[in-house]
Amino acid sequence: MHLQSKLPNVGTTIFTVMSGMAMQHQAVNLGQGFPDFPVPEFLVEALARAMRDGKNQYAPMTGIPALREAIAEKTLACYGHSACPDSEITVTSGASEAIFDAVLAVVRSGDEVIVLDPCYDCYEPAIELAGGICVHVPLNPEDFRVDWALLTAAVTAKTRMIFINSPHNPSGALFSADDMQKLAELMRGRNIFLLSDEVYEHIVFDGARHESALRYPELAEKAFVISSFGKTYHCTGWKIGYCIAPKALTTELRKVHQYNTFCSFAPAQWAFAEMIRNHPEHYAELGPFYQSKRTYMQQQLLKTRFKALSVPGGYFQLVDYSAVSDLPDAEFARWLCVEKGVAAIPLSPFYETPPAGQRLVRLCFAKNAETLDAAIARLELV
Repeated sequence: MHLQSKLPNVGTTIFTVMSGMAMQHQAVNLGQGFPDFPVPEFLVEALARAMRDGKNQYAPMTGIPALREAIAEKTLACYGHSACPDSEITVTSGASEAIFDAVLAVVRSGDEVIVLDPCYDCYEPAIELAGGICVHVPLNPEDFRVDWALLTAAVTAKTRMIFINSPHNPSGALFSADDMQKLAELMRGRNIFLLSDEVYEHIVFDGARHESALRYPELAEKAFVISSFGKTYHCTGWKIGYCIAPKALTTELRKVHQYNTFCSFAPAQWAFAEMIRNHPEHYAELGPFYQSKRTYMQQQLLKTRFKALSVPGGYFQLVDYSAVSDLPDAEFARWLCVEKGVAAIPLSPFYETPPAGQRLVRLCFAKNAETLDAAIARLELV
């Protein structure tokens, strides 16, 4: 039987490949973006209590009411946006599910969807599975800001959706208030939806403000805004996220969600509802918490031949390895893991066409001090 793949250009993700190599070669894993420090104790206790209290069966398809209400309260407090818990908030099995649901809900065969390169690797497969055409617009390779002339030129009568990601993975770049205004102007009068990937929303540095699409009514009325509890609460393995969107868009998203995962891990939903309400200081203090890790890593990198780029947000550090090697980034990442014992992520898999001569890899600093110190000790020898 002949099988024609629906995703012929997709293989195993670079994150899986590099984490597998890290295990095989006993490398310090600064590749895949997961913390290696504990989940907040209150959250663990709330999860255990929910399971002991018998909250172990199917959750409502849209998410338990207590969690959706807590999300609504938090969203109003953070961004001044009033979202209806019943008709505009949907709990999903991680942000990736929410992204797939949103794309499959509104993108039709032949529609164009604009992504900004470098972009997270699940974007294009979701678009292709929906029958859409992925249009790649490169960010500035120096500071990863939007080139508004290029983005405007990419918009056509077939454009159905634009993806944005702030804080940006892999660079940490932030959309500014001016960027959001320019985006609103670009979309004004056009039948284009916005997917705003905001999973690192609380990890912003140096006094900056996260410019959520929810702060801008003109954008919010056309947007699927996607968040992740895993990034905020150090529990990526729990795979719980959510999507905030206007009622009409939420209705379509839920049609996909109910036949995709239907619902998400119920005990964790009860735990997150408690955590949001009882410990708002956790997400409020997340920026300073990670800023100290960013600063520590950048200071330690001064002892190496790697050049650290600016990191306005998120928990990844891009480093230029030009002083170390002329190898292309994928080859260099493999060499660094196998020969020097540090796992990193090359940038080329985030691009349709990587910039010529770019020599960058991504390191994750969402790690405890011992892990970072072990990695730096090995990088000093490179």
